[in-house]
Amino acid sequence: MSNKDILPIEILYQDAHCAVINKPAHLMVHGDGKATGPFLTDWILVNFPESKGVGETARSIEGDDIERSGIVHRLDRETSGALIVAKTKEGYDSLKAQFQDRTILKKYLALVWGEVQEEFGTINRPIGRSGSDFRKWSAQRGTRGETREAETYWTRLWTGTYHDIPADVSPDLGKRFSLIEAEPKTGRTHQIRVHLTAVNHPVVGDSLYAPKRPYLFGFERLALHSHVVSFTALDGERITVTAPLPEDMSGALKELGIEMK
Repeated sequence: MSNKDILPIEILYQDAHCAVINKPAHLMVHGDGKATGPFLTDWILVNFPESKGVGETARSIEGDDIERSGIVHRLDRETSGALIVAKTKEGYDSLKAQFQDRTILKKYLALVWGEVQEEFGTINRPIGRSGSDFRKWSAQRGTRGETREAETYWTRLWTGTYHDIPADVSPDLGKRFSLIEAEPKTGRTHQIRVHLTAVNHPVVGDSLYAPKRPYLFGFERLALHSHVVSFTALDGERITVTAPLPEDMSGALKELGIEMK
């Protein structure tokens, strides 16, 4: 597969052992045995061929191995922004250890429904499989199987009223919205989305966890962006990378009159 077959991807940082890329929304990180791609792993192998075989395989529903060369962590398909990939085994082992030790900092921007009244806080709720939908996870009652600890710090950056709600949107949903910065300390699947839904502030555009709420502000996907990642390179230097806002996120913030510092 060539670069022209995949969405253009910006490299925000790289050294001999790893890179940070700005993942576009709608791009799956790796295959699941059902989707046809392209996937981020295709792009990685074209641009960083030394990463082939670096990392761990996944298992599809049918029991087949799925290659995940270079993948240390993931972003949901609709989430945009900074993602760290490994080029070498040494880079992978170091990054994996940092994720396990929770020394890698990740900050996300999320536009959410409702007025977040506090300036900052912590959501500390275990996450398990939803008992009602196999695609979903839950931090509320009704989970099935094992639950795992999950902790998300958050900071309110803005809250306000949006008056131009389309006429066909139920007034019961409200006109108040907030922009928050979420920092997950654990790395559970859909963690930020699940935690924000559990405290009644679902992410705008989250068709899985808030299916009755419409897309707004020009979004055709989840309003969630991986904004900052910080980790330690193999030479000991602390690396902090900020991913620029995609057009839909920057357009939404402009529409709401929000200026990012």
